[in-house]
Amino acid sequence: MENKSNIHDFDFNLICEYFSSTERQGPGSRETTLRALDMIGPIESGATIADLGCGTGSSALILAEQTEAQIVAVDIFDTFLQIVRQKAHNKGLDISTLNSPMESLPFAREELDLIWCEGAIYNIGIDRALTLWRDLLKDGGHIAFTDASWLRDERAQEIEEFWQEAYPQMGSIESNLKLIESKGYRIKGWFVLPDECWTTNFYEPQRAAQKIFLDKHKGNPTAEMLVENQRYEAEMYAQYGCSYGYVFYIVQRM
Repeated sequence: MENKSNIHDFDFNLICEYFSSTERQGPGSRETTLRALDMIGPIESGATIADLGCGTGSSALILAEQTEAQIVAVDIFDTFLQIVRQKAHNKGLDISTLNSPMESLPFAREELDLIWCEGAIYNIGIDRALTLWRDLLKDGGHIAFTDASWLRDERAQEIEEFWQEAYPQMGSIESNLKLIESKGYRIKGWFVLPDECWTTNFYEPQRAAQKIFLDKHKGNPTAEMLVENQRYEAEMYAQYGCSYGYVFYIVQRM
């Protein structure tokens, strides 16, 4: 069944409930998070890291495990933040949480050493994010983020239309790198996330979540459409994943 809806068409509370039972709310892996962290270099003890769009904490927990920094997990969903706090407590990790939209963060000028954002920058777009977040970073501070990016110039019309509807600002790696440099950042590194970050880590775990979600919301057409939308997105990746992917960008404020 073809579905032209995208995730932005659904009620935020319904989206939160759907994804609250999954470890990841976007493609990624522990290995890719660690690889990006390694590209940044040593993180000083007491540094401040804000994980924006933290979801249920997959990245924030790794950052807390691997550094002696102060981790602030930021999201607009209280349910996600409660899960982060519980996971941190269970692991004996110190993570503070903050409910805030990423376009109006309450941090002071040059307060942050590192901004982390896996799978969430699309909410405001790379251009706007790099502009808004720059003053929050200390001189020489870093931003590490993943974003869907075109990997091929030639692609099928179906996937072109899908992403035009879901994320019209989506660019190629080359165009994103040029944009990053134009905003006054130095590119420390970038890499394309492996296929299993989408399949094994993101789409496959949703199957169990979908059953739970549909059982709870049986007969709810909006809930059913949300699940169908996620299944359609997975089908698009299975068919056209060679044309696009998530790319990890590691950049430094100059």
